Amino acid sequence: MNPDENLQVAIIDDTIHTDTPHGRAIKRIVQGIEAYGIRVADVASPADARAAYSNLPAVNCILINWNLGGGTPKKQKETQDLIHEIRDRNEDIPIFLMAETTSETPVSLTVDMIREINEYIYVMEDTPEFIAGRITAAAKRYQERLLPPFFGELVRFSKDFEYSWHTPGHAGGTAFRKSAPGRLFHAFFGEQLFRSDLSISVGELGSLLDHSGPVGEAEKYAAKVFGSDMTYFVTNGTSTANKIVFFGRVTKDDIVMVDRNCHKSAEHALTMTHSVAVYLIPTRNRYGIIGPIPKSEMTPEAIREKIAACPLAKTAPDKKPVHAIITNSTYDGLCYHAKEVEALLGRSVDSIHFDEAWYAYARFNPLYTNRFAMRDGARDARGPTVFATQSTHKLLAALSQASMIHVRNGRVPVEHSRFNEGFMMHSSTSPLYTIIASLDVSSKMMDGASGRLLTAETIEEAIRFRRTMARIGKELGTGKTGTDWWFTMWQPETIRDPKTKKKIPFAALPLETLRDNPSCWVLHPDEKWHGFEGLEDNYCMLDPIKVTVLMPGVNDDGTLAGWGIPAAIVVRFLDTRGIISEKSGDYSILFLFSMGITKGKWGTLLTELFEFKRLYDENVPLEEVFPDLTRGCPERYAGMTIKGLVDEMHAFKKGHRMCELLQQAFSLLPEPAVTYAEAFTRLVRNEVEHVPVAKAGNRIVATGIVPYPPGIPLIAPGERTGRQSGPVLQYLKSLQDFDNRFPGFGHDTHGIENINGEYMMYCIRRKKR
Repeated sequence: MNPDENLQVAIIDDTIHTDTPHGRAIKRIVQGIEAYGIRVADVASPADARAAYSNLPAVNCILINWNLGGGTPKKQKETQDLIHEIRDRNEDIPIFLMAETTSETPVSLTVDMIREINEYIYVMEDTPEFIAGRITAAAKRYQERLLPPFFGELVRFSKDFEYSWHTPGHAGGTAFRKSAPGRLFHAFFGEQLFRSDLSISVGELGSLLDHSGPVGEAEKYAAKVFGSDMTYFVTNGTSTANKIVFFGRVTKDDIVMVDRNCHKSAEHALTMTHSVAVYLIPTRNRYGIIGPIPKSEMTPEAIREKIAACPLAKTAPDKKPVHAIITNSTYDGLCYHAKEVEALLGRSVDSIHFDEAWYAYARFNPLYTNRFAMRDGARDARGPTVFATQSTHKLLAALSQASMIHVRNGRVPVEHSRFNEGFMMHSSTSPLYTIIASLDVSSKMMDGASGRLLTAETIEEAIRFRRTMARIGKELGTGKTGTDWWFTMWQPETIRDPKTKKKIPFAALPLETLRDNPSCWVLHPDEKWHGFEGLEDNYCMLDPIKVTVLMPGVNDDGTLAGWGIPAAIVVRFLDTRGIISEKSGDYSILFLFSMGITKGKWGTLLTELFEFKRLYDENVPLEEVFPDLTRGCPERYAGMTIKGLVDEMHAFKKGHRMCELLQQAFSLLPEPAVTYAEAFTRLVRNEVEHVPVAKAGNRIVATGIVPYPPGIPLIAPGERTGRQSGPVLQYLKSLQDFDNRFPGFGHDTHGIENINGEYMMYCIRRKKR
């Protein structure tokens, strides 16, 4: 790519097409700019400019007529407001203010206004060719500054068209073009991808393994943007980033305080480091949504008691935990007050690891103040060292597997040379440079005003959807008739206005109030909507961009009502309409509002929820809703209606007490019998056997049992299953029975194989007596 390609200039001027001296001069300037190969877009008014804001990232320079709309004080105030709005969105784009030769306007501008203008143009004074040259130069300089360290060097290197005598063997894509399927592959992705797929042999680009050259500069730039002391780029996801952190802080027999609501990569890290997990137990509400870990679980006294009660910790050489890992935000969008968590856990451990895989955007919006790891002003040489692992690709803009590790040093700081040994154990010597470039570009996108704008727009879209759903619920969800129902939202019904202190219905609150005030999203202890007991005020906040839609059917006490709509059927319906949710529970569906969500996307979601309601209310034949299901399982679903399936599934869940069993199963902490590492050793050595759930009482599992949802360990490797009649195995039995009763709606449970309708799990083989 040539940085000079695709340059574009926008001219905001209502006289550009008039036959006046000013209009003719502007036309000649446009001709001069176009002679440099730069495209010019003309905009007639501030209103048209605001309508085109979505295209602003494609523009490299903006010209604005100071006398736009006639030059009256009122119109000039509108022009000033427009310039302020552009600067709020982009701090760096060059803005040229156009004025008449007779105008003294620049002298009369405020100091703040002068600061926001790059250059002034007197269109009747300088030659059009000179002005066009100034504009072109400014646009090119701006385009060049857009390129962050690594991506910029990659672009410059690609311009040299060097012959490749090193890996990868496709040599810039040439090898693919030597066969028919290869040519299709090459044509699909385009030449630039293959020419930028380079080797560590290209010294100009630096090395990911030793963090040198442009790669190292890109990591330093990311550290500045994300507020860390050190940042490491990871090209194989946050699952690997979590393992790298463990390898830098944890070793054999060390005790680690682990959020039971952790990703399975933490389980893998515990296995690989041969360390001992002692769990911090989160809360759970009536919908099965996982809440925060209570502060009472994190006190030094509570931690000492947990370690003393853990059978595996009794043989640990040192009873002091070395590390703690906390999921923030949770998968359902609950954000801790990170400052308070650090203060509590920091009294017991020297390093705290926040798994922020779904939360990389928090630093860039004031709504999340104090609720993420890399906070401004948080450095404390006497406090714990803090890690944040982030999946940049999940909710920012980067390619899949693009992640970062951020470090804020404390009393036991990270020594780069030692930490990097663990980093290299988990990193390829042949990383994909496009992933590295995407991390670099993501940093640039989030720097300054751009990061604030992108996060604010995402929050606004989520709030608009939430308010629309709440408003529809008020109109349709009164329950006066059989068809008078709607999907509710997991959010407060009323909010205390920060200014008036009066409680106002959620749908009636101004967007700005919900966007700018964290108190609107805090889980207050006196409110029933969230379902968590014993929370301290301001400890936990709901992230507005993680939107949970609730199905009818769950009572306030967590039992199932006489009528309800299981989420699995709605999820399948939406899937047939090209709408894929992030995850679902028994009666809840989570939708993520990322930077890529638009009004059109959430408007379509709204339309399809209405369509599902219509199909259900009209009791449409199932073959019209799920033709693939009725064709695949005709003996099971032939002749059924959508309402009949919904009612039967809800009745099954209610009759088998599936929601209650889930609550009971996850409220117990299974007994650990052997370490994760020992369980894995037995698995590799084949000292295991497949055991049906119906006969798995008091067995030791060799692999974790992780039902999705909620996606956290029901039983961790090396733990006992408990009594055959206990809630853990009874819950698994209910899942097995459900899968057999409703083919096509089976559960995804890691560690379980469904063999001929029977749930089987790997258990450690018992020693023969």
